[in-house]
Amino acid sequence: MIDSRLFGEGDQVRRRRQCSSCKERFTTYEKAELNLPRVIKQDGSREPFDGRRLETGMMRALEKRPVSTEQIDDALNHIRRRALACGEREIDSQQIGEWVMDELRSLDQVAYVRFASVYRKFEDVNAFREEIERLESQLTPEEKRKQMNLLDHNRKDK
Repeated sequence: MIDSRLFGEGDQVRRRRQCSSCKERFTTYEKAELNLPRVIKQDGSREPFDGRRLETGMMRALEKRPVSTEQIDDALNHIRRRALACGEREIDSQQIGEWVMDELRSLDQVAYVRFASVYRKFEDVNAFREEIERLESQLTPEEKRKQMNLLDHNRKDK
C-alpha cells in the first residue's frame, strides 16, 4: 500500500495501492458496512432499514424541483447517520419520517409540503394551508431568501 486517507464525508477510505507483480498503481475505495436499526412500522411489524425506499420517497417529493443530486445524497446520508447515531436496534418509521421532513424543509419548501401531505395524510385544503403557514413561520430569514414563497401574500386577487 502506498497511501491511505479518509474520503467523502469521512465514511470511506481511499487507498492507493501497487500490484506486487506488475507494479501498476490503482486506487480502491472502502466503505464500512454498518448495521442500521430495524424499522418499526405503524402496524407494529418490523423490517430492515431500506435506503432505497427512503431515497424513492425523497425523490418523489423532489421531482422536478431545483435540488441537485449531491444535495439529495447529502440529505440521505444525514438521515442514515442519524439512524446509526441513535444507538437503538429498532426505530419507529415515524421518527424516520420526521427526519426526512427536516431534510426536505431545508432543501425545498414545495418538496417538504408534498412529502408532508402524504406523510401526515392531509385530507383537505385547510390542512395544506396550515402546514404552509407553519412552515413559513419556522423559516429563518436566510431560508426565506433561498426559496420562493409558497403563498404569495402580496397577490391582488385575495
